[in-house]
Amino acid sequence: MKHKKYEPADAMRGLIRHNNLLLMAISRFGIPFGFGDGTVEEICRTNNVDVDTFLAVCNLISGQEYSDATLHLPTLMDYLKRAHSVFVDYTLPKIRLKLIEAINYSQTNEVALLLIRFFDDYVEEVRRHMEHENSDIFTYVDRLLAGEIVEDFDITMFSDNHGHMAAKLNELKDIFIYHYNQPDSTRLSAALFDIVTCEKDLMTHFIVESRLFVPAVARLEDKLRRQQEKSQPENAGEADESTMPGIDALSQRERDIVKCVAHGMLNKEIADALCLSVHTVTTHRRNLSAKLGIHSAAGLAIFAILHNLVDIKDVKPM
Repeated sequence: MKHKKYEPADAMRGLIRHNNLLLMAISRFGIPFGFGDGTVEEICRTNNVDVDTFLAVCNLISGQEYSDATLHLPTLMDYLKRAHSVFVDYTLPKIRLKLIEAINYSQTNEVALLLIRFFDDYVEEVRRHMEHENSDIFTYVDRLLAGEIVEDFDITMFSDNHGHMAAKLNELKDIFIYHYNQPDSTRLSAALFDIVTCEKDLMTHFIVESRLFVPAVARLEDKLRRQQEKSQPENAGEADESTMPGIDALSQRERDIVKCVAHGMLNKEIADALCLSVHTVTTHRRNLSAKLGIHSAAGLAIFAILHNLVDIKDVKPM
């Protein structure tokens, strides 16, 4: 039955009764158990957790209506970091130990080693992915929260290449279920159950990142860019040559886009050529216009010629 969405006045224990998988979410917010009959709002306030962010995650995970209008990004990033630690430091190593205990080495030694190696490669892939988020993506968001606009990156560049990391784990599970014949499967079934649970947990984690984290960061980026545009003087586009920025003011990505524009490419063609989204290309072109005071493709082409980014013979008529 469809349950009403969770509210601040609901008892925390009521959320768990409705969906006991929320136990994992509660722990990843750093909330200790033993909260008795306390309400969501009371428990969150006691543990310095933003209640709107907590409820958005819990409602999304449980398939309820959720609101992301007032998310607190630092709280959400703390939640995601703890989830990364659980996957890399606890869940996946525990599954590995169970697999080693379950596989019958005496009969299929070489195949067993290949399966463990398959799993180890997958774990390394997950570790690199989550370390990238911890060290690069969350650092980028911290810079945004400090009011800094980063010209050569936006969150769509992350989301365009962001996957749920569960497909390869599902593949390993299917190999065991459909192809690995072992007389006693008691321990193996326990390991496979943990793999199924981990697979669902990874999918839920991906949904939280895709539907809550990425949109919230995109809104922050837009807010900062609007503030930047408002802060520029109305006659910024009429600056004389001594105040106009040169080629050194552009990032490598911006230079690439200027070259593509000079070659007569449309935004969709530029996006395909540089493996970007159309939205990212549009954002870069908007930033170029603000930075250079040049708003037309013909003007960018002339800029590219003057700064030796392209040869004049390669420039298509605009």
